[in-house]
Amino acid sequence: MAFVQIVEYETDRADEIDAQMRAAMQQRTGQPSFTRMMHTQDRDNPKHYMTIVEFPSYEAAMANSGNPETDAMAKQLAALCTSGPRYYNEEVLLSMP
Repeated sequence: MAFVQIVEYETDRADEIDAQMRAAMQQRTGQPSFTRMMHTQDRDNPKHYMTIVEFPSYEAAMANSGNPETDAMAKQLAALCTSGPRYYNEEVLLSMP
């Protein structure tokens, strides 16, 4: 069954975070280990964001988390947050189209 990591944070520097995420994805070597990634903004609180990353398995998610490129990007992005980041590791119990 799939596995999802959620990164929740608040920032006043959303444009910088978006630019760094896009640059990191372009510079990444090889295929991404995740199946899908969504970067979301809260409509009720525009400074609140979540990045939701779907992986084929827990093991794939942990391998991605242990990747030095992922760690470097996470540290850069954390420096741009006003709150967080908070990380959630979620087993997918049900997924519908």
